[in-house]
Amino acid sequence: MAGLCRNAGTASTGLAFGRGGRHCGGRSVNRNDFFTFETGQGSDVGCKRKVNEDSYLSRPEYGLWVVADGMGGHAAGDFASQTIVHELNSIGVAVSADDLVARFDERLTRANDIIRAQAAALEGGMIGATVAALLVHQTRFDCIWSGDSRLYLLRGGQLTQQSRDHTEARALLDAGSITAEEAQNWPRKNVITQAIGVSDKPLCERVSGELQLGDLFLICSDGLTEHIADAEIAETLLRYPPQDASAELINETVRRGARDNVTVIVIRCSDAPPPAEDEMLYDLDNSSLDTRSVL
Repeated sequence: MAGLCRNAGTASTGLAFGRGGRHCGGRSVNRNDFFTFETGQGSDVGCKRKVNEDSYLSRPEYGLWVVADGMGGHAAGDFASQTIVHELNSIGVAVSADDLVARFDERLTRANDIIRAQAAALEGGMIGATVAALLVHQTRFDCIWSGDSRLYLLRGGQLTQQSRDHTEARALLDAGSITAEEAQNWPRKNVITQAIGVSDKPLCERVSGELQLGDLFLICSDGLTEHIADAEIAETLLRYPPQDASAELINETVRRGARDNVTVIVIRCSDAPPPAEDEMLYDLDNSSLDTRSVL
């Protein structure tokens, strides 16, 4: 169960660049003026890949959580995902929800430009990454994504996918050309139609809403949903606290063969009182970053 996940630290500044093996970002607790956020996160290279091309960023003090899944092979995929989280890591404290979205857009555009420049330097090689991000300012949340990394919201015991996969299979399903059952077995179901770095400007979708006490968000790369059904995700989120839930979902994916890298972030929104001083897991003067590979 959760104990299989090696704890790599408990500071709430989680910036993880994938290379290989397992990274468990640890539990974190942060507050804004309205809610307390408890975060659990982790990533695993899986059973078939040699390199973890996923990267993730957890900056609850800024109201930002991100998963990026690189593509392009060799060093290209992890370069793309690392570039995204590296740029977004500088987002800072926003003055409004719209300001937070604007800061996000600015940095994602910069990441897109860097990735495209690297692709040009490789003389036409394809480099890109999906991205799925949760932004929170006061009581508003924004889910922003490009590609097939997903965002879920568990509210009132019901799990809903906030994102809509940018894949060939999803486009055909939306057009009525194939059924849901056919989409599950579509031979090109993993072909994505949008990603960061593959066009002149980043193409993303966004949905917004108002936070409620008890909301649980999950952000993941497609390595999770290839093996774990939505009903199983919901059951795990209801059963475990965020860090144990993220570890259990990753561990179960690995037990089922994990054909791809798998990354999970779980965020719980509550009105619980702040932790005692000896339980504080975030220290602005002593935060830690996991930078297991360097841009």
